[in-house]
Amino acid sequence: MKNKKILLLNSIAGTGSTGRILTGLAAMLQEEGNESLICYGRKSFQGGALSYRIGNDPGVYLHGALSRLTDRHGLYSSHATKKLVRRIREYAPDLIHLHNVHGYYLNIPILFRFLREYGRPVLWTLHDCWSFTGHCTHYEYVKCTRWMKQCHDCPQLREYPRSFFADASASNYRLKKNLFTGIEKLQLVTPSEWLKKQVSRSFLKDYPATVIPTGIDLDQFRPTASDLRERYGLQGKTVLLGVANPWRERKGLDDFISLAERLPEGYAIVMIGLKKKQLARIPSKIIGMEKTDSVSEMAMWYTLADQYVNLTREDTFPTTNLEALACGTPVITYRAGGSPESVTHSTGEVLEVDDLDAVLSSITRFGRKGQDLSGECLSRAKEYDRNLRFREYMAKYEEILHSV
Repeated sequence: MKNKKILLLNSIAGTGSTGRILTGLAAMLQEEGNESLICYGRKSFQGGALSYRIGNDPGVYLHGALSRLTDRHGLYSSHATKKLVRRIREYAPDLIHLHNVHGYYLNIPILFRFLREYGRPVLWTLHDCWSFTGHCTHYEYVKCTRWMKQCHDCPQLREYPRSFFADASASNYRLKKNLFTGIEKLQLVTPSEWLKKQVSRSFLKDYPATVIPTGIDLDQFRPTASDLRERYGLQGKTVLLGVANPWRERKGLDDFISLAERLPEGYAIVMIGLKKKQLARIPSKIIGMEKTDSVSEMAMWYTLADQYVNLTREDTFPTTNLEALACGTPVITYRAGGSPESVTHSTGEVLEVDDLDAVLSSITRFGRKGQDLSGECLSRAKEYDRNLRFREYMAKYEEILHSV
């Protein structure tokens, strides 16, 4: 595939797991003799790729405020979306690759009516469940199945995209179903088999769907020496690491606190990503710290840890599991969402949600990680090299454009 123009659209660019996918794809497209235009709606982007900011910060704030009042997320930002449509027409891409279209920056009726009319191929990577629900991005924690037939009386109005007063989940669901179905040249990508299965039960079930797991940068996430054990007094201890942003019950906060009380001597828990109020409340047995944006610091912590413990109760495909494996650290996780998919019998253990007894048993059985276990983890992580995943996208682009 050469001399093709691909438009990449997401809420953010260059940061976060989804934003880094955009910049990685843009770089590979350029390397292979193609062009790309990154369109994004939030924060700033300092990358070298050709880019276009959709709207501005005041527009995002207004969209967010109105969504909180009306539960009509995705129905504002009309002016910004009309300008985006003009930019797309001007750029005239051969293929449009969507990622997160939620995030208080787009008007989905304007965008999707344009896509239907434009007639060029569309690839849509779903990173969560928002595209086929009437409100939420995830529903596993509350065990809601309304999305399979018709959302109503949403039990998660206070979850992103938060609504303080109105419940428009029923009308949102009908609108999305009308907008997102029946687009002739649309295909889907999901980062996990779990999400693909959810899609197959939704109103998006008639679209072809391919699984392309999220990859990570193995040049950044790799075994990294540090003095963290000495600095934090962890010499001789078996260190359990937990990472989340934000930490709350659906991410396992309560289970970590319970673990701290039940672990035998010789174990220590480190939790990264806690808020200041949470840091004031956690037990003294836990070493807690706020979120860090330093990849090198995270690589040090993953390397230091003897086990990475991910007690999330819902997730599409957590890249923290991959980052831990890439630093030679085994993963213990709940059977929730796509979290188990990166873990093998030789690189960790998958346990039933809320089975804290089984978690304790696994933790004590794994103990301090050895060289053999680290080697297995590093081998597994190589399967998630982001460049391999970007090449899967290149192959998908070529397949789609060849069939037009």
